[in-house]
Amino acid sequence: MAERPQDPPVVAELGRPETPEETAARKAESSRKYRQRKTIQNLIAALGVSVVLMFVMVLIVPRNDAEEIPDIDFAAAAEEAQPQFEVPLVVPELSENWQSNGTEIRTGNDDVTEWYIGLLDVVDDNAQQFVGIRQGVNANDTWTYDKVGNRTPTGTTEVGGVMWDEYDYTELSREDAGNNRYVLVATRDDATYIVFGSGSVESVQEVAASIADQIPAN
Repeated sequence: MAERPQDPPVVAELGRPETPEETAARKAESSRKYRQRKTIQNLIAALGVSVVLMFVMVLIVPRNDAEEIPDIDFAAAAEEAQPQFEVPLVVPELSENWQSNGTEIRTGNDDVTEWYIGLLDVVDDNAQQFVGIRQGVNANDTWTYDKVGNRTPTGTTEVGGVMWDEYDYTELSREDAGNNRYVLVATRDDATYIVFGSGSVESVQEVAASIADQIPAN
């Protein structure tokens, strides 16, 4: 006796068996969803690989984390600023290890106009010492006293053929002395020249000697 074919299963959502058309549509939708899931999974996997590769490249690419030291052309800056001054602006002539980290024209509340140059002694791309130059036009004693850190001279010394007032406070710690650890001051009728630094006496005197021939004789 031949077996009777089983009736198609009843689909709960429909309450009846699927028609062939509904079965085909259901299988097509399942295939579409499967392909969509695979596409998303592949995108996520590709993104993960990209992130890993980027991280590896960051690790292996050499980087220079050292802060770049400015190197300003102070001679060109002085030439540009000169028309604003009645007296010649000093321009130090130094070896290549000296770099300028700043130049500026400053006018304070006392109406004294100042030509400023900041210098760094650079060795192997590292700044070793700082020395600054101030040239105040028509400066007064109050201006000078303020610029030397409200200190009094400790003596006089000759550097580069010029007699300077010397402010030697090297016995103080660098923290206490600040940038005025050692200062040289030369005063003329029209200008006051201040060379100061936070490092060695020799570095300040080297910079002072480099501008000495530009300071008018008494």
